[in-house]
Amino acid sequence: MTLDHVRTLSGGINQTGVRAYNERLILSILQRNGGLPGSDLARRTGLSPQTASVILRKLEQDGLLLKGRPVKGKVGKPSVPFLLNPDGVFSVGLKIGRRSADLLVLDAMGQVRHQLRHTYDYPLPGNVFSFLRGGFARLNADMDDAMRGRLCGVGIATPFELWSWHELLDAPADEFEAWKDADFVAEVARITDLPVRLVNDATAACRAEHVFGIGREYRDYIYFFIGAFVGGGVVLDHAVFEGNQKNAGAFGTMPVPDLQGNPGHLIDLASIRTLELRLIDAAENPRQLWQQPQDWSHLEQHVAPWIAQTADALAIASVASCAVIDVEAVVIDGAMPPAIRARLVDATRAALATKDMRGLIRPETVAGQIGANARGIGAAAGPVIGQFLLDRSAAMFEQG
Repeated sequence: MTLDHVRTLSGGINQTGVRAYNERLILSILQRNGGLPGSDLARRTGLSPQTASVILRKLEQDGLLLKGRPVKGKVGKPSVPFLLNPDGVFSVGLKIGRRSADLLVLDAMGQVRHQLRHTYDYPLPGNVFSFLRGGFARLNADMDDAMRGRLCGVGIATPFELWSWHELLDAPADEFEAWKDADFVAEVARITDLPVRLVNDATAACRAEHVFGIGREYRDYIYFFIGAFVGGGVVLDHAVFEGNQKNAGAFGTMPVPDLQGNPGHLIDLASIRTLELRLIDAAENPRQLWQQPQDWSHLEQHVAPWIAQTADALAIASVASCAVIDVEAVVIDGAMPPAIRARLVDATRAALATKDMRGLIRPETVAGQIGANARGIGAAAGPVIGQFLLDRSAAMFEQG
């Protein structure tokens, strides 16, 4: 981005700074594979060495790339890898959850530089947008001029049709109706002229895993994110598949029986809300599940049966998904302590091994790497992908 393409203070990178295809391709390859010398980038992109060199110099001058330390080979001069500059571009992400909202600033490497959190019993527009206005002002004050000048946009991750969740949250239906008229773009426009991208919250989590986590290792997989309610995403041919209405991977409504064989849906069996209800029935405070840092070790008598039920439900949902999409992996993440996630992944893998998968290929079952922050990180990644990267390209995944 040249100086002509940079705004200052509350502005950020101008839309005219959206990168050309070959620039996006090179940035995407480096983001996906790490540092590479110019000769490797030319080979992977099919560009001539001269053209690749010109683009690399431009990206370096624009502050998007850095040169790494020379690497000495067996013959010839040492090669110099090009790396993404972590300070090259920043974005803001807002996650609207059923129990909390997060506002964060993300760098080019997927690292969170600043973050604020606001908790509530249930989300309402006035509360959430007030947090957005106050939080953005605080984040803006925490950033220096250089960081503010390299902001490229605001991403918002929100549940699909948020107004329809009032019953599951024990919230007043009339107040939740206000979400139908909520104008996210207008709310952001009140505080900044940065472009806005809106995405389903579970899809955002899937995108974070795909861009910054274990998703780099697989071509086709389904992704489950266990939050207050379960959601997910679908990745096909190295790209997050959003679907006709941008709601692909809405696994919550998938019919799934419980451990006793009673009919139900995944959202009722594999959500943290289900664990909340177990605590409420035991006269325990469900808010302790969301306290930071998360520690569920003292709740084992409730957590253990929840893991068993959730794992079995996820296994059944995985079989159903594999019958439609021939995926190589099932990735599981969520807003839970890492140790609980590891147990849930192991239990799901074991449950999947007991299911009838005749005619299907049993997928790997693996843990996600991003964790509870996946939805906010995925939201913030949206503007960066939209302006600087490609969703997919065969050259991005070529080995060696």
